[in-house]
Amino acid sequence: MIYNYVAPCHFGLEKTLTFEIKKIGGENVRAENGRVFFSGGAEVCAKANVFLRTAERVCVVLGQFRATTFDELFEGIRTLPLSEFIGKTDKFPNNGHSLNSKLTSIPAIQKIVKKAMAVNLGKAYGMVVMPESGVECRIRFSLMKDAFTLMLDTSGQGLHKRGYRRDSNTAPIRETLAAGIVDIARVRAGDTVCDPFCGSGTLLIESAMKALDIAPGLKRRFDGEHMKFLTESVWITAREEARSLIKKDGEFRAVGFDIDKECVELTAANAKIAGVDEYITVERRDIRDFVCPEGALKILTNPPYGERMLEISEAREIYKTMGERLLPLNGNQLYAITPDEEFENIFGAKADKNRKLYNGMMMCRLYSYFR
Repeated sequence: MIYNYVAPCHFGLEKTLTFEIKKIGGENVRAENGRVFFSGGAEVCAKANVFLRTAERVCVVLGQFRATTFDELFEGIRTLPLSEFIGKTDKFPNNGHSLNSKLTSIPAIQKIVKKAMAVNLGKAYGMVVMPESGVECRIRFSLMKDAFTLMLDTSGQGLHKRGYRRDSNTAPIRETLAAGIVDIARVRAGDTVCDPFCGSGTLLIESAMKALDIAPGLKRRFDGEHMKFLTESVWITAREEARSLIKKDGEFRAVGFDIDKECVELTAANAKIAGVDEYITVERRDIRDFVCPEGALKILTNPPYGERMLEISEAREIYKTMGERLLPLNGNQLYAITPDEEFENIFGAKADKNRKLYNGMMMCRLYSYFR
């Protein structure tokens, strides 16, 4: 059986996610702003949850249609083949968003979605009232320019929840965004990665996991493991494949620095939970005392943002110091993400490339120096 799926992602990472999905066997791959649609069997769903590094979650597309009135919304849902995915005792709470559409009230949309689904499933199972006493099947919806999409979330907790970051510093970068930066930097098994502002270690850990081919979802569970259309065997197979691909003899190394002692301890602790601590060293050091470790480096960093942690003037003073300590790069590569569009001028060098990436709702740029 072939199903249609959609995986949301950070704006700017659609191309990276498209490549990932094709690599695991997804077909009919189509990217839109902030999400990628694809198709495949049940095994593709399991592999998507276990292997995808930049997806926020994996959902089955239950149906898509135009809805400008609540009647159109109700009738569209009432005719969908929901019983293929939702059992007669399953719970089906729903949530979603509406953008540039005639139907704008989320509580009202939720109420109609719930009612229409109950009528649909009641008819399919010959029941007047759905008991909703069993497994929870989380329903998500999006209404964009009156185009309605109803989805079944197979991930549960967002896929950025790898399981290794129990705690974090004040302004951590999300794991999925960090993985996108790692992919853009083309981190490989023989590389040495450095982060002079390592925080909770996310960029270092995601670099290690990518270099060593450690699947991001290998150590966690998913809601889809309890859904009737996804058998236990597809999850077992996906995890066995993931384990077989891990590089146990990788030459990868990562070095992290931070001025905050707690961040240094946090990075070390998180790396141990992730199982990559033997590849990562971390120490307390101010950027003013930064000295590049020997050998060719890929420097990946999320320096302090003026809008979030410091006054803009303080953040820019740090960017200036970065330029003084890192330039000239002497063959090293640098990938720095920041919302400050004056970064190049303050740092002291024009990037070879910069691209828009969203860190949550904050528009940032990834400044790449690789020559």
